[in-house]
Amino acid sequence: MNSHAEEVAQGKRYEFGKNWQRFLRVVDDERIEEAERSLKTMLRVETLEGESFVDVGSGSGLFSLAAVRLGAARVHSFDYDPQSVACTRELKRRYFPKADRWSIDEASVLDTAYLNALGQFDVVYSWGVLHHTGHMWQALCNVGTLVNPGGCLFIAIYNDQGKMSRMWTAVKIRYLRSLAWRLILAPLFFATVVVHGLALDLCSWTNPFARYRQYRNRRGMSFVPDLFDWLGGYPFEYATPDQIFDFYRERHFTLATLKTCGGGRGNNQYVFVRATSLPDPLGHEERGWASEEPVIASEPLR
Repeated sequence: MNSHAEEVAQGKRYEFGKNWQRFLRVVDDERIEEAERSLKTMLRVETLEGESFVDVGSGSGLFSLAAVRLGAARVHSFDYDPQSVACTRELKRRYFPKADRWSIDEASVLDTAYLNALGQFDVVYSWGVLHHTGHMWQALCNVGTLVNPGGCLFIAIYNDQGKMSRMWTAVKIRYLRSLAWRLILAPLFFATVVVHGLALDLCSWTNPFARYRQYRNRRGMSFVPDLFDWLGGYPFEYATPDQIFDFYRERHFTLATLKTCGGGRGNNQYVFVRATSLPDPLGHEERGWASEEPVIASEPLR
């Protein structure tokens, strides 16, 4: 398998870590609190006290940091991109330099030997990562093995828009192919996003600047780095909610929370709970705290 540097040099992979380095310049307490709020809302908890947490594809390290602040007893972060690993280590240096309960590695979710050595966790978190591995379904399978019986799997996967998703695949490939394509596509994409947002705001009599001021409310993220992530983010795969649901149901996971992107461009978010034991031959199913009806919500198209 090619190394990360080789894949980047061949135009087969976007440098997410370089983009996350830009994001670290704007990380502040408010963004960290938004990240914490996102975890608490989707997991339906107020604390991670005593829990073990693994951040698969940690990126900036923001959500690893959030898990530490929420009291997780053990947090492990890893990413395939060395610059992302450096970002995660930088956040640890800033906020928890002496925290032995937070460990960080450079590794791939496709490396089964590495995953087997990690053991299992109460919360497995991988937001917007697995569809960028080049082998999404294998990655989805691999993260499932990291979940303790009765534990949670929190993932976000790009929504399948049919022809639009295939079009975006072609755009991303061209964006990585050469500097000339980047100089053409980046301004065009940014202008399209801004004009579309302005049109929506004017039609709804909304302050057009509010969406940018409030962007940090979306998991503590930042507008410009997110746009670069979308435009350059390759490898790029996607799935419908039904496909993800069926995939994990066959592996004895129960859906606890689903938040969709409203059928448009973006990520659908899922929280699954792993069965504490396999179903018996008579069809009786053992259910834990997720026995209540799953929470399902959607975000409006933006």
